[in-house]
Amino acid sequence: MAGAAQAGGTGAAIGVSSSPATGGGGKRGRAAAAAAAAASGAAGGGIGGAANANANAAGGGGGANGESGSTGTPPVLLGPTLQVHNSFADQNSKRIVMALQSGLKSELTWALNSLTLLSFKEKDDVRKDATPLAKLPGVLDALLQVIDDWRDIARPRMSAKLIRPRLLGANSAFTGFGFEYETISPNDPLSRVRLGPDAVTSENTGDGNESRGSDWWYDEEGLFNLDEEGRAERQQCAVAASNVIRNFSFMPENETVMAQHRHCLETVIQCMEDRDTEDEELVTNAIETIVNLAPFLNLRIFSSSKPSQHPHITEKKAVEAIVGMLKSPVKAWHCAAAELLGRLIVNPDNEPFIIPFVPQIYKRLVDLLSFLGADAQAAAVAALYNFAEVNMDCRLRLVNERWAIGRLLKIIQSPHPLLEVCRKAALTLENLACEPQNRSQLMTYESTFAEIAFSDARLSDTFARILFELTSKANSKLGTARGVWGL
Repeated sequence: MAGAAQAGGTGAAIGVSSSPATGGGGKRGRAAAAAAAAASGAAGGGIGGAANANANAAGGGGGANGESGSTGTPPVLLGPTLQVHNSFADQNSKRIVMALQSGLKSELTWALNSLTLLSFKEKDDVRKDATPLAKLPGVLDALLQVIDDWRDIARPRMSAKLIRPRLLGANSAFTGFGFEYETISPNDPLSRVRLGPDAVTSENTGDGNESRGSDWWYDEEGLFNLDEEGRAERQQCAVAASNVIRNFSFMPENETVMAQHRHCLETVIQCMEDRDTEDEELVTNAIETIVNLAPFLNLRIFSSSKPSQHPHITEKKAVEAIVGMLKSPVKAWHCAAAELLGRLIVNPDNEPFIIPFVPQIYKRLVDLLSFLGADAQAAAVAALYNFAEVNMDCRLRLVNERWAIGRLLKIIQSPHPLLEVCRKAALTLENLACEPQNRSQLMTYESTFAEIAFSDARLSDTFARILFELTSKANSKLGTARGVWGL
């Protein structure tokens, strides 16, 4: 069965009750959130732009026997999908950017719902294509501004008034967030503010202190901090914006552009720095975004001549934020941080900034090897494998890390559900065995190496090479040195 919906309204898909981007986990888990966002957005009154969306319930049990409505569709593609007209992005790109910059709840809701549909695509779904950033000029900056405005609001309030210019909604008395339109209670401490700027006049309180005038509406406690409901709605908008950016980072067409966008990287690093106080899903979207961009990321961008919105973010600050995520007890965070460090260290330009943190990184990665979750073990093994490939110093440090060798062997002997993880653990041990200085520590496990070499056909070649390196009179690297220098 099939149905049609008109997306692009101003419904409260993001505003009050839910966010189109607040689904957890991977991209596949957010398909329902994207569909719900568009469906609820269709209930509103629309601000002008509309996208034709067809909800095709391919696996909808239309027959008496519960069979699929389309027998020719592969099983992996069964389920509802929302098809957006090909020309929607071209015709509405400027309107989306202006809606994001307006700071108005209805405009932001429509824009974020539209971008959620445009940026989302199932991994193996051939029925629709995601829209790259090249077709939406200015959208990335506008999305980052939504996140920055929320972070500006969410900062802890200081005793002294902070001088920060407000960009969004500065000319609007009402933004639509919170309870601005509801009946005002006489006991409401902010009732004078909610009555409007004209009602707030300067008056003498009788104790010699004069109350603030209409300008107070635009002060730190004014327009953007009226009530907790308004703050929660703006937080949901920021989370939705971060989810759209995360979706964009999965597209190969966007990887280079986003990895060279300094403002984007700085915002992501700031969210990771504030992981203890920031919204958990916002932080999760940030770390997943930068993991996708890691193969193209050069940390030197933080000291480049590119314009910066947050100049205090340096290469050292970035690595400290990643290491902090690695130490987090949240599974999604420390797994993503381990994967991120493993991808960053492959780039030689990033080595000078990561190597000083190797002792902390190794200690935490070895801890992750003992976790029961297969995901944490796989992320740690992949990172250690890349670090062992870097240089001799990394190999010497790793072999001296307590429990490192024993836990790598335990993952191989268990074995880990994924053969690739076992293979990388074995190759990591082989890299360590190539260093003559590591021979004494590794010889302790000689019998274990021999047992695996004879019992595990998948890894027998690797452990045979390890035994050769440990038991030969001079291993390959030492023999090469003797040949070159005549030792």
